[in-house]
Amino acid sequence: MVRLYTKGLHIGYGERLIVKNLNVEIPDRKITTIIGANGSGKSTLLKAITRIVPQQSGTVVLDGKDILKENTKILAQKMAILPQTPESASGLTVGELVSYGRFPYQKGLGRLTKKDIEVIDWALEVTGTSDFKYRSVDSLSGGQRQRGWIAMALAQETEIIFLDEPTTYLDMAHQLEVLELLQKLNIEQERTIVMVLHDLNQAARFADYMIALKDGQIVKAGDCEEVMTHDVLRKVFQIDAHIGRDPRTNKPMCITYNLLKGDNQNEKMAIPLSSIGAYR
Repeated sequence: MVRLYTKGLHIGYGERLIVKNLNVEIPDRKITTIIGANGSGKSTLLKAITRIVPQQSGTVVLDGKDILKENTKILAQKMAILPQTPESASGLTVGELVSYGRFPYQKGLGRLTKKDIEVIDWALEVTGTSDFKYRSVDSLSGGQRQRGWIAMALAQETEIIFLDEPTTYLDMAHQLEVLELLQKLNIEQERTIVMVLHDLNQAARFADYMIALKDGQIVKAGDCEEVMTHDVLRKVFQIDAHIGRDPRTNKPMCITYNLLKGDNQNEKMAIPLSSIGAYR
């Protein structure tokens, strides 16, 4: 089932076109990961789908409606986005931060209702941040802070959650903590999760569906077996990858690779695996 898709999407900044004639479908109740080199249009695509940046042409359709014609609060009840660098929450407690997720449901003076408080407490509990409710966001570790932001997105009670590089700046343990939380939300609550990830092996490990972008266009979209291949990674990243199997999940993973360079891409230079995302 597909509730969300784009048709002929063109997105740009000024005269520079970032995403070109993009037609993409987001599978419902699945985890979709988007991969691609820097500047390939990954973040721009997320921002356009969630109406943060306008498209130059084309359409984003959710539940049969053009999102540009949808009421802002109604749209915010369907989709939540956690950007790569969330706005500063300086001075806020975790509980106050999470309460911002209730904005789409507030009326009048915007006071929290009993239902709002129940949802906030639920979001804190699900993300394991209840103990931090009255603590300053500034006092938390990177992983704890990221879980707080995810709790805010959950408090928005949307069925679709977008995350732009949710593991950036986190150590290996906290990266895994955040990704396992998102996987749990998908499995237990059937949330549709769409996230941009730089770590290819994490992207494959946690995804049901992958989208590989290059220069604002889709090189390949499908399950992990279709996208995590030697040919696709060569086209997207200009690397000569050796693909193996994750011993825990049996999903494809990049074991090692060489960088291809030169006009004919015949020259190769070894690159440490850690720079593209080692197995977690």
